[in-house]
Amino acid sequence: MIEAIIERLKQDLGLYYKAALASRAEATHEQSKAENKYDTRGLEASYLARGQSKQVAELELAIDKFAALPVRDFTAADPIDTGALVELSSKTETNIYFIGPKAGGTEVVCGKKEILVITPESPLGSQLIGKKQGDACQLTLPGRKEKLTITNVR
Repeated sequence: MIEAIIERLKQDLGLYYKAALASRAEATHEQSKAENKYDTRGLEASYLARGQSKQVAELELAIDKFAALPVRDFTAADPIDTGALVELSSKTETNIYFIGPKAGGTEVVCGKKEILVITPESPLGSQLIGKKQGDACQLTLPGRKEKLTITNVR
């Protein structure tokens, strides 16, 4: 699981790195120099390059954190913590989440199942930390609250 997440993050890193280089080149190109006080192409490109460079740094940090994450086998009796693979079920569906140190929102497919990375700081992650298989939690969705049951922890 961790390897699949790292591989996905490396793919994203490559895309952001290329985008940051392209934005930086556009920002510093002589045609991006302002022709008048209303011409902001160069400035906008520099803001974009800065944001993409920050995203590159975040992804590099996330890859390092996942690479250093110890592989741990959780049992039904273990409290949920970073590194756990958690299956949550509602009345209508079942979803699988990986509690990761960074990169919340990253999706990976493992064994034909879609897994979403969440962090302990996220609303759902903060509810799951410390709970065990069989416990319940509540997810607030637009206009309603949904009760979820922790059906499996690995």
